[in-house]
Amino acid sequence: MSNLLVVFGATGQQGGSVVEYVINDPELSKQYKVRAISRDLNKPAAQALQKKGVEVVKGDADDKDSLKHALHGAHTVFGVTVSVYDDKLYAREYEQGKAMADATVDAGAKYYIFSSLSHIDKGSNGKLKNGLHFDVKYDIEQYIRKLPIKSAFFNPGSFMQNFSTHMAPRPSPANDGTYSIANFVTPETKLPSIDIADDTGKYVGAILADPSKYEGKVFSAATALYSYAEIAETMSKATGKTVKYTQLPQQVYAGFVPPVMAGYMVDMFLWIQDYGYYGAHTKEDVEWTAKQARGKLTTLEEYFRKNPLNLE
Repeated sequence: MSNLLVVFGATGQQGGSVVEYVINDPELSKQYKVRAISRDLNKPAAQALQKKGVEVVKGDADDKDSLKHALHGAHTVFGVTVSVYDDKLYAREYEQGKAMADATVDAGAKYYIFSSLSHIDKGSNGKLKNGLHFDVKYDIEQYIRKLPIKSAFFNPGSFMQNFSTHMAPRPSPANDGTYSIANFVTPETKLPSIDIADDTGKYVGAILADPSKYEGKVFSAATALYSYAEIAETMSKATGKTVKYTQLPQQVYAGFVPPVMAGYMVDMFLWIQDYGYYGAHTKEDVEWTAKQARGKLTTLEEYFRKNPLNLE
């Protein structure tokens, strides 16, 4: 008899990747029956899952009754929270994460896989106070670790998808036909990068295939570390255009970011530059995690082949 895997955020990139991976994997699709959780059953993504034969149930982390219904009969749960950038970010997200974890335990589930991150404040010895979108996920992780349930943690790196949206190359101000990606960190600053939509399932699938092996473990999930200089070079090769990295003054960079997000983004990139995305052992943690993945991971070159930048 297959175990019930409940996936939160199933219409988003992380949860959606987990659902797709499990239902298409010859072994895991027999071991697990998938229930996808969405706040809106009328979303096209939710309806698309239903057409694939996936059970889709309404669930909202702000509605404890809906969580009870969504988690009924669950054996294993994949949980993810979403940061909303305002003055209630930490309190709201922590309560949502706590509610999901408590409901998972109350449902009698045996295993919880949570999408977590590093703690920027603690990792920087209190120097960086505005990394709450990271810190809250770490604090939820610590809460989960104290609960009477087995658990493992998926910590995604920087999404390659960002290079197709707000981090995409822009025409150079010199109007010379070249393009630029810009930030205030050094060109040598390295981003651990993941194709979040295609590869999340490969990591979480490894945990699902051997949960006892990975109990308590943290997956620092990224294909590899890419410096900003390397990212610009990869973009150039992929597009046939010249893409350069431009290092801006910190205040100039902050001025390009929506005011409500500026403090969060500045401290996050200072963390990545000065301490490493996953802290002091970022390189080793990424390399170990990549070896655990179930399936070939997407390189940045491959991502741009699948998702062309189309610079004109």
